[in-house]
Amino acid sequence: MAESGVRRKPPLYGARLWGQVQHLLLNFPLGVAGFVFTVVTLSTGLGLAVTVLGFPLLALGLAGCRAFGRLARQRARLALGVEVEEPAPVAAARPGPAGWVIAQLTDGLSWRSLLYSFLLLPWGVLSFVLTLVLLVVGWPVLPWAIGALAAVDRMLIDSLLCPTALSVRVRELEEDRGAVVDNAAADLRRIERDLHDGAQARLVALSMDLGLAKERLAEAESPESVAAAAKMVGAAHGEVKLALQELRDLARGIHPAVLTDRGLGPALSAVAARCTVPGGVRVEVELTGPDGAPARPDSAVEGIAYFTVSELLTNVSKHARARTASVEAWREGDRLMVQVRDDGRGGAAAHPGSGLAGLAERVGAVDGVFLVDSPDGGPTAVTVELPWHTRAARR
Repeated sequence: MAESGVRRKPPLYGARLWGQVQHLLLNFPLGVAGFVFTVVTLSTGLGLAVTVLGFPLLALGLAGCRAFGRLARQRARLALGVEVEEPAPVAAARPGPAGWVIAQLTDGLSWRSLLYSFLLLPWGVLSFVLTLVLLVVGWPVLPWAIGALAAVDRMLIDSLLCPTALSVRVRELEEDRGAVVDNAAADLRRIERDLHDGAQARLVALSMDLGLAKERLAEAESPESVAAAAKMVGAAHGEVKLALQELRDLARGIHPAVLTDRGLGPALSAVAARCTVPGGVRVEVELTGPDGAPARPDSAVEGIAYFTVSELLTNVSKHARARTASVEAWREGDRLMVQVRDDGRGGAAAHPGSGLAGLAERVGAVDGVFLVDSPDGGPTAVTVELPWHTRAARR
């Protein structure tokens, strides 16, 4: 009897093998269909290229080849049991039929899908014949031989039907750019709201109070009138103090002076000192260069690390019901590592639309990593990995 917890290897002649056999046998009929479709549409489109119908027909043929490639990727996932990344859809630069035709004709994956439709016929004939021969006389080596044929099939799909590393990177940068734009817009709305509802309202009230005090002083004929005016001036002085405090808080929320002047360590200590966790927040920051001397990451990275820790500690104060918390930051190679822990109730997760998801988007915008480990009942540990230098700084 096999010991519990030991994973058994799949049988050599099991379902995986027969799925690969089925996949290789179907290459032949699908190769014939893809070859005929490609030859007909390509020859017709190129033959009519001198007319207005040629390029639209060619674009339709490329779109059909792209759909054929999508079928091939799906077959590879189901029969070969491999992960095949799906490319982004064709994006037209301008609306309308003309934009769609131009987008299809200039899409690299569509042309590579057309090439795959051509090559699948000879490969389908070869894989079909070899598979039949192996099924008849090659039983002893069937699993290994079929595995080798399936690997060649996978290589063909990877090289022609999957997005290139450059296109994947472009898509990631587009997503990161969208996240940065959304975060910037949210920050601008927050600053506008804080100014409108906070400091601006207090300054308006201050202006009115000073105007009334001025009128009282101008009409003062008795000590009581002077005392009333002085009282109004005193109230206005209190409003000035509150407005200044709100402006300081707003400036700290945009970019704290302590972060610019003294670096990430003192800035994180200042954030931890404002946290309302009963047992306090322990802060350990060790940021040094290769020579052991103190070092600072790029200012953009410092800002993201600071605001991420600030938001995480705010969540700890509001939702975690924690007694203690800790913040650690250190350098590991060319990466800045930050970890925030608390002994609260746990259950935190970066659900779409949540504050943690927003932090993950902000971290991901600079090729960072945001990990949340928060089982029910706690404790919670959020680990943030950021590049020491941003791409813009390296350039």
